[in-house]
Parts: sequence; structure tokens; C-alpha cells
Amino acid sequence: MTDAAAAPAITTSRRVLLKLSGEALMGEHEYGIDPGVVREIAMQVADAAGDGIQIAVVVGGGNIFRGLAASARGMDRATGDYMGMLATVMNGLALQDALEQADCPTRVMSAIAMNEICEPYIRRRAERHLEKGRVVVMVAGTGNPYFTTDTAATLRAVEIHAGVILKATRVDGVYDADPEKEPNARRYSKIGYTELLSNRLQALDATAVSLAMDNEMPIVVFDMTQPGNIARAIRGVRIGTLISGDRTDDA
Repeated sequence: MTDAAAAPAITTSRRVLLKLSGEALMGEHEYGIDPGVVREIAMQVADAAGDGIQIAVVVGGGNIFRGLAASARGMDRATGDYMGMLATVMNGLALQDALEQADCPTRVMSAIAMNEICEPYIRRRAERHLEKGRVVVMVAGTGNPYFTTDTAATLRAVEIHAGVILKATRVDGVYDADPEKEPNARRYSKIGYTELLSNRLQALDATAVSLAMDNEMPIVVFDMTQPGNIARAIRGVRIGTLISGDRTDDA
């Protein structure tokens, strides 16, 4: 593999969408929000935004509430999903606070109206915020149950004409098997949408991958736990695994 610092840029786009899971915000805790982790993420996003890159962020809520898990324990799935959407709003407000403490102007936009604490998501307004150099944190998923925040991230990326989706995870890319269970699992440097779907690799849910494929939206899956990787990914440094319509390569 080429060294990340010397690797070619994945995209020349000046507008990207960063997908953060809720679990990313809880650090080493079992639940909730770790302010130190949120500050570190915010510092990297603010640093990259200072280069003139337009950044939208979609954040999950699994560190507070996960609708699918609640459904498995007997709760109505739609109710659980709406509760999960509210959890993403809490995470978005925490991220906004940390970004603005880093002197990075930020707007939280929600797919579910709650005008007292954030703006409603309106595509053209979101694009104007991005053009003015503000980071836009998009919360409450798509506003509908039965859709994951991966799908919400893909939908928003397509809507705002982002150049790439950057999915921040705890692993360094897409593997042909679970690397925590299979020590000989191989990591892909690049994989096509079709192979990802046909092999049922669990990098993103199938709806998100299909939507990305239909709209030729590239996705980068990378390890956010490595210091500086979020800023590198936003700047287009080649790290992690690129999911696109191109041929598949092993790392």
C-alpha cells in the first residue's frame, strides 16, 4: 500500500459528507457522550473546514438509543426508530457546541421539526450554509422509521451534491470477513458496489449501498480512531476502503 500521506486524493470535491456513528461519540464509555472524543472530532473537522472544504455531517444515535435493538425486545419498531432519531439530535447539538468552541460556524438541521433548538432540514438552505463556510450537522435521519443513518447519509449526500461519503468507523476499511473473528481476513483498498452487496459485507446497509450505486456516489470507509484520520479523509487522502463502481482490489 502507498503511504497515506503520499497517496493520491480520492476526490477533488470541495464538498463532502462525513457519516459519524453515535458509538463514535462515546469513546471508551458504554453509553452516552464523551466530551473529549467530541472535542477531538470537532477539532479535526474545524481544521479541514479551514481549508475551504464544505463539510456536512450526518450523526447516528446508537450511543444513546437504538431503535432496532428496542424492537427486538418488544417495542414497536416505528416508535423505537423515532426515539433513535431524537438521540441523533442530542449528538448533533453536542457536536455543534464543540465545533463552535473551535471557532467553526455550525448549523444543526433536523429532518423532524423542532424549531426551538435547530433548523428544519431544507436542501437549498443546507447548500447555502455550506457555501457560506458553515459546517452543517444533519440529524433525525431521514425523518422516517425503518431507515438507518447510513441511508440518511447517502440520501443527504446525493441531495447536496457531495463528492464523496466518508464513513468513520472503528475498523480501517472493508474486509472479506469480520477481522475481529477472522485474523486472516483481507482488507480491500477498493471494492465495487455490486460485490459489496453480493457478498453481503457489513460495511453499510444494503439500501444505502444501492442508493449510492444508483447515483454513482463514492463511499470511503476508514478508521476514525487513528489520530488525524478524520481530517485526512476530509482532505481526500487515500485511506481505508473506497467503495465505487470501479473494479475491486485487495489491499
